[in-house]
Amino acid sequence: MSVAKKLVGQTAVYGVSSIVGRALTFLLVPLYTSRFPAAAYGIVTELYAYVAFLNIFFTYGMESAFFRFATRPGADRQELYDRVLSLLLVTSFVLSGLFVLLSPTLAQVLQYPGKEKYLIWLALVMGIDAVSAIAFARLRLENKARKVATVRFVNILLNVGLSLFFIVLCPDILAGKYLTALQPLVNLVYSPNLGVGYVFLIGLLANLLYIPMLWRELTDFQFRLNLAFLRPMLQYAYPLMFMGLAGMVNETFDRPLLKYWLPEGFYPGKSSEAAMGIYGACYKLAIFMSLVITAFRYAAEPFFFSQSTEKNSPATFALILKWFTLCCAFIFVFISVNIEDFGLLLRSPEYRTGLAVVPVLLLANLFLGMYYNLSVWFKLTDKTYFGTYISLAGAVLTIVLNFLLIPVLGYMGSAITTLACYFMMAVVCGWLGQRHYPIPYPVRRLAAWLLFAIGIVAVSWFTPITEYWLRHTFHVGLCLLFVGLLYLVERPAKQVTAPQLTRK
Repeated sequence: MSVAKKLVGQTAVYGVSSIVGRALTFLLVPLYTSRFPAAAYGIVTELYAYVAFLNIFFTYGMESAFFRFATRPGADRQELYDRVLSLLLVTSFVLSGLFVLLSPTLAQVLQYPGKEKYLIWLALVMGIDAVSAIAFARLRLENKARKVATVRFVNILLNVGLSLFFIVLCPDILAGKYLTALQPLVNLVYSPNLGVGYVFLIGLLANLLYIPMLWRELTDFQFRLNLAFLRPMLQYAYPLMFMGLAGMVNETFDRPLLKYWLPEGFYPGKSSEAAMGIYGACYKLAIFMSLVITAFRYAAEPFFFSQSTEKNSPATFALILKWFTLCCAFIFVFISVNIEDFGLLLRSPEYRTGLAVVPVLLLANLFLGMYYNLSVWFKLTDKTYFGTYISLAGAVLTIVLNFLLIPVLGYMGSAITTLACYFMMAVVCGWLGQRHYPIPYPVRRLAAWLLFAIGIVAVSWFTPITEYWLRHTFHVGLCLLFVGLLYLVERPAKQVTAPQLTRK
């Protein structure tokens, strides 16, 4: 019981800190969309998409490899930590150094001349992240969940605080809106010409805080580089790297492709960078579904493994998928039907021109959550290579459909591609699972509910009601209709009492 309580406690710490952290980060979206035009925010969208992809290269699966080898019987954890951290220090220094040296060329290739400092700052961020990942892995191995959560939470708070300072406070003071006496001091620390570059500089300053906060873990090691010793770990890690790269293609590759594949003048008066910024900002609204998926993954994955030996575990897994899907379907309906209100989080009307992609992206994330749920079979049967194959298939589909649909549908084509990718991954994973680890999922029932949810959203979008309060009343009614039918159909059946069973 004590072990179970410890597991639940750590899951809660990691899960809550991650969810709260992502929620705080989301609060920056209204800030960015009120202070930067879509074309400027497009730079942030594109470069951070590359960062998500390159972070996989910087760590190349060694975090998971460290976990795997450090938990083997008789493993010398300190020696493993020394050697892994030594290797990552070297590779991070080399990779970050290459990006710094090539930053002028890369800035030209990416069509951002004169903005090579953005790339330099991001290169340093990726290097710090890679080294910190092993320090965090050691803390997690030592069951120091609170320290991991605290360090990451402080990093996010600093990011938010610096954003408010550099993006709101300093420009407003210089504009004479308030605290004009501080203008000389602001001129010493703030440059209006940097503009959206402060997003990248703030990210670097926040990540530099990792160094003092992880000082014990980063200095409590002996530099020992031995590739022969590390070869088994590298062999274990590289398939994970390819799986991670495929997953990042599915998650982020659509945004950079918009810039290079969108026909000129597709959106009158808007550049491809502006279209990328609009899509990136609207994509953020899918976080309401992502937070549910994140909470589910933290709570459910340990539960799946603990229940795998139980006799009724297949029925339990089926019940979990059912209620997870129904909850996500309600979120999909509620946000999509009331997108007009949620769109106010994007402070500039320029960004709201892309709100039509939000329901598609919400539905895509719903299927991604179903995929994580359905993937229990290859984790319990140690056939994780199926996850690699499915992710690679999703990456291929993502690239092909983006190339086909972006020139025709613009960023809606990217949203549809995301939906098609995650739908395919969920269907294929479920189909393979029934062959290798049969679970009685209520497929037809869930399909009916999803079609009903899509129908409600379609009715809300294509019913023209101009009166504001009448329109909102209609939308609330649609949400209540979904919840009411859900309750009537899915409520637990009343138990028949013993006297009712007795024949009179």
